[in-house]
Amino acid sequence: MTNYLSRPCTAFAGTQQIASAALVDVALAIKHTKTHAPILTFDDATGAVIDLDLRGTTAEIVTRLTQRGEKEALAARTPRPRMKGEAPKPRGRPKLGVVAREVTLLPRHWEWLASQTGGASQALRRLIDDARRSDGGQTQIKVARERTYRFLSALAGDLPGFEEVTRALFAGDTDTFSHRMEAWPTDVRNYALALLQVTSPSEKPE
Repeated sequence: MTNYLSRPCTAFAGTQQIASAALVDVALAIKHTKTHAPILTFDDATGAVIDLDLRGTTAEIVTRLTQRGEKEALAARTPRPRMKGEAPKPRGRPKLGVVAREVTLLPRHWEWLASQTGGASQALRRLIDDARRSDGGQTQIKVARERTYRFLSALAGDLPGFEEVTRALFAGDTDTFSHRMEAWPTDVRNYALALLQVTSPSEKPE
């Protein structure tokens, strides 16, 4: 199963959670769900809605999801032009988990990166890891709040007290955030609280 097909996600029919598993499993569960309520599927990592094309047979659905995953992977692997002074990449198997993206910097930044041990890519990774460790978890908190807000905006905008809930969310008042949702459907409340949880990154700096 590809990373895209195994992406953790959660589906709701109206305000009731009907599936929470890998994307491909959730898609097939929705396919066989009989309900008149609108169904939304959320990416557990981002809180964003995932659009699913559930037409046709199981094989056709899996094929479309696989093709979408391949397109995303191809876009992520698209190499950037080599900067001036950067040594060509050695032949051989690339490191697993490393994703190529374009970065725009001023010439002096590129010159400094090119002079660092291990080259520009390793220097950037070290800088990012140092920043993540030194910000006291604020970046992760921000990410958690944003994904929670995406979910709430998509599904809970018409629920009572929505504005008070979102104010408490961005104020960092977890107790009020939870309290304001007490009258909400249990599945919506529980998923919002789960999205707000901050997990520590497992990556080790190079």
